[in-house]
Amino acid sequence: MAGLSVAQLLPALNGGGVERGTLEVARELVKRGHRSIVISAGGRLVPELVNAGSEHLAWPLGVKSPLTLRWVWSLRRWLTEQRIDILHVRSRLPAWIGWLAWRGMNPATRPRFVTTVHGLYSVSRYSAIMTRGERVIAVSQTIRDYIRCHCPDLPPERIQVIPRGVNPAEFPYGYQPSATWLDAWYQQYPQLQNALALTLPGRLSRLKGHEEFIELITRLRDQGLPVCGLIVGGEEPGRQRYAAGLRERVRTRGLSDALLFTGHHTDMREIYAVSSLVLSLSAQPESFGRTALEALSLGTPVVGYDHGGIGEILARLYPAGLTPLGDLAALTTKVANLLTAAPPVLSEPAFPLQRMLDDTLALYETLIQTPRDAP
Repeated sequence: MAGLSVAQLLPALNGGGVERGTLEVARELVKRGHRSIVISAGGRLVPELVNAGSEHLAWPLGVKSPLTLRWVWSLRRWLTEQRIDILHVRSRLPAWIGWLAWRGMNPATRPRFVTTVHGLYSVSRYSAIMTRGERVIAVSQTIRDYIRCHCPDLPPERIQVIPRGVNPAEFPYGYQPSATWLDAWYQQYPQLQNALALTLPGRLSRLKGHEEFIELITRLRDQGLPVCGLIVGGEEPGRQRYAAGLRERVRTRGLSDALLFTGHHTDMREIYAVSSLVLSLSAQPESFGRTALEALSLGTPVVGYDHGGIGEILARLYPAGLTPLGDLAALTTKVANLLTAAPPVLSEPAFPLQRMLDDTLALYETLIQTPRDAP
């Protein structure tokens, strides 16, 4: 097939699972000789995107303002002039802008319209835009079930489950950090040298389980276990008060040397590798659970609540790590038992990145060859 021109739309490129998946697909498109364009407000991942051969259009399509609607006409004109084959939207507000632009184009020549449902969105007309795609990608079986439950009129053949993936070359089983990295790590955090490190990755936002994590570390240390907790993630804009409250809770518990706020890190592979356990304690079900998959790919055990994408991944790859949602006593017992004798993590990659890329590009190519039927 001749080279495709694919435009992906999302709010920004600062980090996170949606952004990382966008970059991975963009890189694969370029690798296979296609044209890749990403439209976003920009962010720290733009240089990586451009250096890998994609184009970036700095349009703020994710700003929640009526003024954002002005981009509809600019996008429609651009899509026509550039002869874009696939318009792939990955977030709700950019999806509305993309769909309004696309709907006003000639149905015989406009791009094919693809959406990816990355989250368990609120049930509303605003969220329903993510099911308007000619093809709707669900990033997990959890997401597919959610779509089928709340959008029963969506023909099931329009939904395709394409789980996110992890590159086993980037997160190799049994990986050990370099001596240089280890020296710097233990120099920064000397209390970790003789401790069992428990890691909770994720930005400092509510419902991610930070309070439960602090309580877990308290209980384990009360049992005499030499654990040290790592909260790895940066503060979200506007959430400084929440982050300050967490730090104060740690201080008043006397855990300042046993529960560490590391801030944002790009060396998550190394941190997972030196962790005894990685935790996923979100009160809301995750759509997929990429952080858990990265840790498991390295062979590091993961404990997570049995719901959403995390429950789905653990049930398949590490059922020993499943624990009932919100049951702190069960969580404490589970973690204590695994710290004593954890079953090994299977070494076979169950969600390889290449499968996600192959399936996504196959969907593009199949859709191009499919008769047009506007949703």
